[in-house]
Amino acid sequence: MAMSKTYSILGAICVGIWIVSNAALGEAKKDDHSEVDMQIREEEKNESGTGETLYNSIVLPEHWPPDYGGWTREPMPVPYLKNPPEVINIDVGRQLFVDDFLIEETTLQRTFHQPTYYEGNPIIKPDREWEHHGPAPFAGPFSGGVWYDSRDSLFKMWYTGGYIKYSCYATSKDGIHWQKTEQDVVPGTNIVIDHGLELPPIPPEFPEKKHIRPIDTTSVWIDYQGDDPLSRYKIFYTTWHIGLPDRLGEDSAVAYRTSTDGVHWSEPIASSGIVGDHTNVHYNPFRDKWVINIRSGRETGRARAYVEGDTPAEAVKLAEVRPHGEIVPWLGADLLDPRNPNPESADILPQLYHFDTVAYESLMLGYFSIWHGPENDVCHVRHIPKRNEVVLGFSRDGFHYDRPDRRPFFEATEADGAWNWGNVQSASGACLVVGDRLYLYFTGRNLPEKGKLWDGFVNTGLAFLRRDGFASMGSIRNAGTLTTKPLKFSGKHLFVNTDCDQGELRVEVLDKDGTIVEPFTTDNCVSLAVNRTSHRVEWKDGTDLSSVAGEPVRFRFHLRLGELYSFWVSLDESGASHGYVGAGGPGYSSFVDTVGSSD
Repeated sequence: MAMSKTYSILGAICVGIWIVSNAALGEAKKDDHSEVDMQIREEEKNESGTGETLYNSIVLPEHWPPDYGGWTREPMPVPYLKNPPEVINIDVGRQLFVDDFLIEETTLQRTFHQPTYYEGNPIIKPDREWEHHGPAPFAGPFSGGVWYDSRDSLFKMWYTGGYIKYSCYATSKDGIHWQKTEQDVVPGTNIVIDHGLELPPIPPEFPEKKHIRPIDTTSVWIDYQGDDPLSRYKIFYTTWHIGLPDRLGEDSAVAYRTSTDGVHWSEPIASSGIVGDHTNVHYNPFRDKWVINIRSGRETGRARAYVEGDTPAEAVKLAEVRPHGEIVPWLGADLLDPRNPNPESADILPQLYHFDTVAYESLMLGYFSIWHGPENDVCHVRHIPKRNEVVLGFSRDGFHYDRPDRRPFFEATEADGAWNWGNVQSASGACLVVGDRLYLYFTGRNLPEKGKLWDGFVNTGLAFLRRDGFASMGSIRNAGTLTTKPLKFSGKHLFVNTDCDQGELRVEVLDKDGTIVEPFTTDNCVSLAVNRTSHRVEWKDGTDLSSVAGEPVRFRFHLRLGELYSFWVSLDESGASHGYVGAGGPGYSSFVDTVGSSD
């Protein structure tokens, strides 16, 4: 298993950053803060159960999604961390320690981990003639999509080829080495949609529009929930709003198509009103909702607005910046986001350039591409890409994202000859489970060649992380404990993802009053000294937890010299979590873990 670089995030450092940033950036209006605080208090009062109850026992307010009235530079409020459920249901997915949602008390230390990059990056680069179409080469998911398709036992990637004109298709048997197999849509190429064919004829009175690129970002999803084979594959993309020829290239719309095979696509099924150009789409399986995250934002620059629908077509049709309609202000950069390290751009306030999210186990994993500048006109003069780096966020309700670690997860190096010199962005799907590791896909841009547009030269990279390896709770020297909040489950077998082969892990079960439940004591627990991403916890006098299933209980983990990444209670001995595995992976028939892995 590839080792990850690990760093501990100390609360004092975060507080110090917040104080310095707040002094430098304190531009948010006090009235805005008061309005946000008032709404949070109202949400915390919602104990009547009038809102939707989620898989993890979080109760949403009656009015959803919440509208805080605008964007500020304060870190996003996360109501479920301030006011968690009295008893948390853990039947869905592995339970990760990315926040304190599950923790009652602990003497263990949280560590956030970062991925290791594949040494052979980039795995895809512009090396075909059509990928050099336009003013600069392009070969990477502009969101796009990277999935494991269980039907064909292949990794599949939908990426943008050329500037920015084609949706292209590549496949892989191992997720590392990719083939751009020729398709019959545009003979002799791997192009599956030529978006240039969608642009209307340019009226002669607007000659300056003739060089408009046909699309911006795309989002591709394999729909494992739907029962219509004709729409198993779905693509969403922002194209220019063709109903306004005088504003072609200025106003965008989201279009939606489907496919039976991911290669041959329908004509557009639905389109939105006016949205920002870098708008993309995701699916939230926890609530069975399709979400359009719309590029928007005036108060803080580039940001995201939110609209959801029960079907893709419904969500697309609801998406429109003007009038306000059904959308609400959502995500943005904040006071804790670092600035551009280049002194020439250090005074630029960070903005949220791009956002992707996908369900992973029991939460939504969010990729925040934080823009550090400079603006396009400066990039043109300096002939460099803009600087974006990807920071992670985690959500347990699909709307509020906690971002505890502000170091770049995918970084821009600004090193001579680097494939990821700047403008690093995530891909839709992005997170795939391959054995004991996660495969994580993203794009970066190298410095442009002379005579070519600065905003191109896109490549695709791959990084690896231990499964569930975003954060762990650990004991470095002395033995420590972690006691969960009251939990309930319907499973029988407790599993852990732990690295304690040089130490020891034991577990005991407590009832709601804190009394140890026999026979699930530390003395009876079979000591674990393993490095496994899935290992069953056993007790000498019985390992079946059925006797406490459905009742509020706490787990207390006793750990010495090791790291605990996650735990879950499975219905069977395979360790199947029945959580989500991102964009799938070998061995899974869908994006849900129904198979587990035997010890």
